[in-house]
Amino acid sequence: MTPDQLAATSGNASWMLMSAALVLLMTPALALFYGGMSRQKSAINMMMMSFGSLGVVGVVYILWGWSMSYGTESWLGLFSNPFEFFGLENAITDEAGNYIAGAAGYANVIDICFQVTFAAIAVAIISGSLANRVKFKTWLLFTALWVTFAYFPMSHMVWGGGLLSHAEDSFASWMFGTIDEAGETVAAIAPIDFAGGTVVHINAGIAGLILALIIGHSRGFMEEETKPHNLPLVMLGAALLWFGWFGFNGGSAFAADGLAGLAWINTTAAACAAMLGWLLVERVRDHRSTSLGAASGVVAGLVTITPAAGTFTPLTSLIAGLIGGILAAYGVGLKFRFRFDDSLDVVGLHLVAGLWGTIACGLFAKDIGLFTGGGSDGFKLLAVQIVIALFAALWCAVVTLIIGLALKYTMGWRIKGIHEEAGIDSALHRETAYHYENT
Repeated sequence: MTPDQLAATSGNASWMLMSAALVLLMTPALALFYGGMSRQKSAINMMMMSFGSLGVVGVVYILWGWSMSYGTESWLGLFSNPFEFFGLENAITDEAGNYIAGAAGYANVIDICFQVTFAAIAVAIISGSLANRVKFKTWLLFTALWVTFAYFPMSHMVWGGGLLSHAEDSFASWMFGTIDEAGETVAAIAPIDFAGGTVVHINAGIAGLILALIIGHSRGFMEEETKPHNLPLVMLGAALLWFGWFGFNGGSAFAADGLAGLAWINTTAAACAAMLGWLLVERVRDHRSTSLGAASGVVAGLVTITPAAGTFTPLTSLIAGLIGGILAAYGVGLKFRFRFDDSLDVVGLHLVAGLWGTIACGLFAKDIGLFTGGGSDGFKLLAVQIVIALFAALWCAVVTLIIGLALKYTMGWRIKGIHEEAGIDSALHRETAYHYENT
């Protein structure tokens, strides 16, 4: 890129760098959210799982993650050649030393900065299903394997022109044909995933469910009541997640423009409505409203609007958010009904809300949804959204099952029962969240 080109895109570049920083903040924010929700003697471990996943993903993404996700050599629409841009070679500057322009016009390296943060938060979300009971070293190896075989292929399939995109060779094209758009053959009914309903939330939610089933429940699960040990920490984590989510959704406009503003207001609308929806469920069901419910409702709304932030109106965002909060509030109870230890509600918050948000695009997408003027094409869009949601869930379930079982029978997942009882923080990290001295 020439100096003039760089200057012309400086506003958008600034916004995207800020958005990347906001999304990066979400992983430490999740550490606070999960740390507060966990037992006191597990808080450090929960926070370390988020930080550890960030460290691993940051290395792996540079080595082969970007290449697998956004390389030009697609393998069957599932993933790209991991060696094409290995170590980001030829992805940042050309032979003359000039910065390579990305798809949105500014330097490609800025897109790389933005996308690595998505991969990190996706893996960190999964850790909430595994609180109190897994080996830290196994978790770190799982992180590297899961982003390689689950996350990078999914990001390629959805955003890199693969099977779940609008490309000519995609499920959407095979289902309802193609059209010519600006000289390019694309799906006549294009799937919608604005910021990661499938790539991040369905992906991570299914992984959390599969691992919870493989690893088994914590000692005392459904035998003794477990409560968050630090609710102010939970609220702080939720607040920072909300703040970072404006980069997550607003940044997915890839420009400082009206679409980014629409994503911002839709994100706020859905989070607010979902919080109220969750609190309403608590009030009707439990005759009380809790701070944990408020924080969880906010996250459920943020997850719901993620795939739809650029295609809903503020009004439909309110509707979808309210329903998402209600569904997620009931969704967290699935672990008790079916007896799987999803310790910190990954299934309810991310899988249930992620599925709803992805499918809701077929109902409420502006002018093309089933309930917003889409007519027969609205039915087609709904069908496409259901197919991409189910395929994403199936892909991640199979990959996670293989990785999870392989690690179970090699390294092992579980810490010793005596260490779980005494507290995973002191057993694995030789630290505690709170140190009390006798005075």
